[in-house]
Amino acid sequence: MSRRVTPALLASAVLLAGLAGCSTDAPPAESWQAPPEPPPAAATPTPQVPAGTAPKQAFAVGVRQLKLDRDGRALPVTLWYPAAGEAGGTAKRSASAASGRFPVVMFSHGLGGRPDDYATLLTRWAAAGFVVAAPTFPHTSRDGDGNVLDVLNQPADVSYALTQVLALNAKAGDQLRGRLDAERVAAAGHSAGGVTTIGLFTASRDERLDAGVVFAGTALGVGTAFAGASAPQLFVHGELDEVVDYAAGKAAYDKVPWPKAMLSLPKGDHGRALLSDGATLRVVSDTSVEFLRWSLYGDAAAKKRIHTDATRGDIATFDDHL
Repeated sequence: MSRRVTPALLASAVLLAGLAGCSTDAPPAESWQAPPEPPPAAATPTPQVPAGTAPKQAFAVGVRQLKLDRDGRALPVTLWYPAAGEAGGTAKRSASAASGRFPVVMFSHGLGGRPDDYATLLTRWAAAGFVVAAPTFPHTSRDGDGNVLDVLNQPADVSYALTQVLALNAKAGDQLRGRLDAERVAAAGHSAGGVTTIGLFTASRDERLDAGVVFAGTALGVGTAFAGASAPQLFVHGELDEVVDYAAGKAAYDKVPWPKAMLSLPKGDHGRALLSDGATLRVVSDTSVEFLRWSLYGDAAAKKRIHTDATRGDIATFDDHL
């Protein structure tokens, strides 16, 4: 499959109102409705899911940092990865990588957030057999200047960071040398990070991406015409979201022309459940793990478990078109 990064075509500057309270720590912001958009462009209908089997064991998890810079934009990246040794709930820094080749998931934080806020969820992904790379964006992180418009630059940041992460696979002496599977890559993100993720499948399509996971996101500002090879998408959204209106997230989901599913949380807000353990996070993490096992490992058995995990405990409803 041909893989290239499509040049950024971001031009809209209308996403400010809906993302001003994007951080899960920020006070609620006035909700908004996405404006009507033209229908999406035609896209390849068949998902490019490689056949395979996901690891059955839970890995220990290592954590490390990369110091990256894209044309003066500092982009430190936190890496969670399957590590050698016995699995445990606490990530182990500087642990050696486990044997095998693992898919890569790029994760984008929300406005006013940072990667560590999502450590519980991302550690679970790594323990299941994925290398998770999460950039800290220069303007929309907790230590940034809060320039919401910079979200429009973040899809290019993620593509750049992905290139640098995948380069570790051939870097002599790196603990991830030979451990990354560049043919099995996904993007995920929460809120402004969800906007960033949608951008990677629309106006700033990165053809290296095989799947996406969008938490409390919408397409406002980054285009809604999903493009390129088919890439299955999982959307997760709280119906009581006080920042990004549930209907706006659902409208973006409805425009996805590929295999897709939406996990709706009737009692869910903008995403505080993502930051700490609990019944809702367990449903979200288990559902997303099985989705990634299917979409990146091509694990047919995992696909069969997605619906069961999504509907466990009557915490969520699940629209399934996978």
